[in-house]
Amino acid sequence: MSSSLPGELGYEDAVPDRTGQAEAFDAIGDHYDEAFPHKEGQVAATEWLVDSLPAGSRVLDLGCGTGLPTARQLAEAGFEVTGVDLSGGMVALAREHVPGGTFHQADIADLRPGGPCDLGRFDAVAAFFSLLMLPRAEIPLALRTVRHLLLPDGLFVLSMVEADVDDFSIPFLGKTIRVSGYLRDELRETVEATGFEIVEEASYTYAPASADVPPEVQIFLRCRRRG
Repeated sequence: MSSSLPGELGYEDAVPDRTGQAEAFDAIGDHYDEAFPHKEGQVAATEWLVDSLPAGSRVLDLGCGTGLPTARQLAEAGFEVTGVDLSGGMVALAREHVPGGTFHQADIADLRPGGPCDLGRFDAVAAFFSLLMLPRAEIPLALRTVRHLLLPDGLFVLSMVEADVDDFSIPFLGKTIRVSGYLRDELRETVEATGFEIVEEASYTYAPASADVPPEVQIFLRCRRRG
């Protein structure tokens, strides 16, 4: 792939494979919100952004899904909301649910320095369960991309499912997706090594309303861009 910052991202060495990922979420559509009806950790982490940023701040919802609840919560708080998702079906739903936001169908790799999609810089970025859709080798690259997208001292909230897996196929709402995860300490190390200070951490045990999705431990990190 094309240009990156020398010694920084290294996307030229990565060959992203998203085969079937967007198509699965296109097919899942609104069923995602039905299967995951209660998102206390996500709402609380977004509320931290709302309380920490002035109205009018630019916020990126990375992996916005249907726009619920995050993009809507941010828009209702008076922020300028931009959402990005790999799934065209999810982007269409987000535009319906959050008409005041701006949504793009794009891969996080498209947002890298020198990449084909330049959305400018943001006061904050939210990435709820979107980085787990990447193989582990790409997650540090994605985190550095997030850092690039943030203004100095910008805020970053993310969530991952705690699991020691890499690009592992699982059944998900009648489809198959590939996911990656870290155990808690390794996730913290990975985030800190890519230029973030972890301000707060929370975890939740979550049981989705779906027979084929097992209970999971969700880790939420509230971070600040260093430098």
